[in-house]
Amino acid sequence: MENRELIERGVCTSDWGSCAKLHVTNWLKDIADIFDTENIVEVRFKNTRKDFFVNVNNLKLVPGDLVAVEANPGHDIGIVSLMGELVGRQMKKHKPTLINGELRKIYRKARPLDLKKWRESIAQEYSTMIRSRQIASDLKLNMKIGDVEYQGDMTKAIFYYIADERVDFRHLIKVLADTFNIRIEMKQIGARQEAGRIGGIGPCGRELCCSTWISSFISVTTNAARYQEISLNPQKLAGQCGKLKCCLNYEVDSYIDAQKDFPPTNIPLQTELGDYQFFKADIFKGIYWYTVKNGSSATQVALPVETVKK
Repeated sequence: MENRELIERGVCTSDWGSCAKLHVTNWLKDIADIFDTENIVEVRFKNTRKDFFVNVNNLKLVPGDLVAVEANPGHDIGIVSLMGELVGRQMKKHKPTLINGELRKIYRKARPLDLKKWRESIAQEYSTMIRSRQIASDLKLNMKIGDVEYQGDMTKAIFYYIADERVDFRHLIKVLADTFNIRIEMKQIGARQEAGRIGGIGPCGRELCCSTWISSFISVTTNAARYQEISLNPQKLAGQCGKLKCCLNYEVDSYIDAQKDFPPTNIPLQTELGDYQFFKADIFKGIYWYTVKNGSSATQVALPVETVKK
């Protein structure tokens, strides 16, 4: 099995790069539990998927252990990623999956036979994805199947897809089930999630944020660029996913706070030489640039914001 396939499931040798995307540092591991966590364990799977399970058999587990957990139907194989007090805090952020109102169970540590079947299922995922893409194309469905995740016992698979519009894939599910003889679950993902799954290098020269540490995506609008006086050039504002760059949101709050006491920019600056129009601003230096209408760069004037207020 390739290292990438293991990393996708959280089997990492370091907490750097894409290995750290879902990593949670347990700062409380040396402190006795303050609350009863009822033996709840966080378990990671492929594609940033994780869930919470009850250690009903009181197994001696440590982060990194491979375990067989309850699924619907059958069982799945995952990696223990967190235990102890912080699990309760993580459950507040990530809604756990319940069956009949209860958390699912950890059956056992993964046995050699479990791991053999798990590795066999992983080995089939790529070929299954390619075949499913061809089936979707033959059915003339406007969608792209970006990845496949087999359940550890090979009775079910999740097909991750991207689509710009609503897709009726009921017939596709029937064809896939007949072709692969498994239970099918379709899960739609966005362009940002797809870029994070594939990875890449951003214009900043660093690995994409969505593939290294961002696990939940928030809306990004062009207003974030306007507040930061960034040129509204679609090619420069778009990331590799084709959407607005997530990093546009990183500093926007600082820019908004800095501009709270700034004068409006739509009022011309009246001088003895005529009216000057607002041209640009240096937010953190507190400087406004003005120029005469249709003037050249030689006519630009820089004034402190305090002077403009007067």
